[in-house]
Amino acid sequence: MWLKELDSTWTLFLDRDGVINERDFSGYITNPKDFHFTNQCLDAIKIFSSIFKNIIIVTNQQGVGKGLMATEELNEVHSFMLEQINSYQGKISKILSATNLKGAINDRRKPLPHMALEAKELFPEIDFSKSIMVGDTNSDILFGKRLGMKTVLFKSKEIVTEKADIEITNLHEFALKLTL
Repeated sequence: MWLKELDSTWTLFLDRDGVINERDFSGYITNPKDFHFTNQCLDAIKIFSSIFKNIIIVTNQQGVGKGLMATEELNEVHSFMLEQINSYQGKISKILSATNLKGAINDRRKPLPHMALEAKELFPEIDFSKSIMVGDTNSDILFGKRLGMKTVLFKSKEIVTEKADIEITNLHEFALKLTL
């Protein structure tokens, strides 16, 4: 199986809401005090950081496009998240956010490939056939599949019909699979 082929040339793509932080099904995470990491997430990212050269967060954040939060507020949330990850000896190479409304003319939202293509421009060594997308929605899994990535479904309350290569209940579970 491809898990045994992993080395530092592989790239890990992570969704944010529902994977890194607890998802707010009633709205958006608009400030750091409402940002809560999923169970054992920080430990998992520390392990991932020892395996992958690049870890890219790709997140749909249309709350900005809807005017429910400003870009500055989104940046504050991301700064808080990165501070916590760094304090646990984890590293994130880049956070890419699609802040537009769904269906906008210049739509960057997953499952469209724009954020992955932008990541490849920033890190030309990225090979999508040697990349993994971890997410909790159909759009996350489709994003990965359409680019030829391996896909990992983080099972949550979200109803997902797309079949992923692997299903997990938390990031730490996946991190342990990579170290066995």
